[in-house]
Amino acid sequence: AGLQRGAADPGGGAAGRDGGHCQACARGRAAAAAAAGDGARRRSCAGAGAAKFQRGCEWARPAMDPRKVSELRAFVKLCKESPGLLHSEELRFLREWVESMGGTIPPAPDDAPTETVKDKTEKQPEEPVKPSEPESEESDVEIDNEGVIEPDKDNPQEMGDENVEVTEEMMDEANEKKMEGIHALGEGELQKAIDLFTEAIKLNPHLAILYAKRASVFVKLQKPNAAIRDCDRAIQINPDSAQTYKWRGKAHRLLGHWEEAAHDLALACKLDYDEEASAMLKEVQPRAQKIAEHRRKYERKREEKEIKERLEKVKKAREEHERAQREEEARRQTGGAQFSGFPGGFPGGMPGGMPGMAGMPGLNEILSDPEVLAAMQDPEVMVAFQDVAQNPANMSKYQNNPKVMNIISKLSAKFGSQP
Repeated sequence: AGLQRGAADPGGGAAGRDGGHCQACARGRAAAAAAAGDGARRRSCAGAGAAKFQRGCEWARPAMDPRKVSELRAFVKLCKESPGLLHSEELRFLREWVESMGGTIPPAPDDAPTETVKDKTEKQPEEPVKPSEPESEESDVEIDNEGVIEPDKDNPQEMGDENVEVTEEMMDEANEKKMEGIHALGEGELQKAIDLFTEAIKLNPHLAILYAKRASVFVKLQKPNAAIRDCDRAIQINPDSAQTYKWRGKAHRLLGHWEEAAHDLALACKLDYDEEASAMLKEVQPRAQKIAEHRRKYERKREEKEIKERLEKVKKAREEHERAQREEEARRQTGGAQFSGFPGGFPGGMPGGMPGMAGMPGLNEILSDPEVLAAMQDPEVMVAFQDVAQNPANMSKYQNNPKVMNIISKLSAKFGSQP
């Protein structure tokens, strides 16, 4: 707008151009007038000629690439969200520039005084550990344990030699001992009955009824574990004996093994119905069902917990993936803000030994050079580079500055090697 007003100035000529050609160079006119008077001011602006005004005076603000502005805006937003980024080693040049302009940088957090951009993006607040829900054990179920006794801990009883070859005489003698044992049991002589059944078992260890009879005596003696051992052996010999399941069911009932007792008593009644077994089954079955329901309940809870844990793992994996994407985006944005270019970009075909700058081929490779990267963080080099980028003819101003010329020479060599 200022240039248009200058072009339309009815006064015309150098004076007209000097008087109102451009508001953007008011700062330049004031600086020139202060340094060398009005004549210098005229030379700096009006004295440059019409071609100079078409290009814009050297104090005019350069046009900004919208893409660079967008990247800069994203970087500023990131710094607002995470002020600690400003204290990273990579952004030292930015801190120095802000401070040189009279600005201040908030103090670094105590826990991360020299935190880098990469460290910041990798650190995430730890999720609070959720206390695991206490699992109730199956023993928590309330069961009426009336009639349950402590298990017997006697040494295992004599089981006979299952590999012995039994003769007819041995079978007859074993049968006699069995009958004597049954008589002693009827008389209430329980220990004598145990001894007689044991002798019969030694003579004929292949007869299941002998183990079942001795098991019945062990039940009466309140020795359920011994009874269960005899019943297990009898079932190995004859798995279809109802009496064996009946006595093993009673032994399990004495130990409070309600589900095992219900199973054996039900099977005994199925094989050969027995009033005594049926009555005991009615006693133990409700307790067995209560335990089964209790177990199923906690099995469902365990399954639900496993499903929940799997879902949490899936959720956590998804969050980790999204976090990684955000970190990558943040690194890309911060990398773009630092290295994607300078205001106005690099004009193509820079004279003075820097050919082929248009499009900046291989810029990322060039800026990966540690020496180039270090030089770009030097405020003096940055200012000079921007000046040359805006007007390549200004390179002559830095002929005697070894830092600037060194980096320009390095870049010239690199660009010269580009295909």
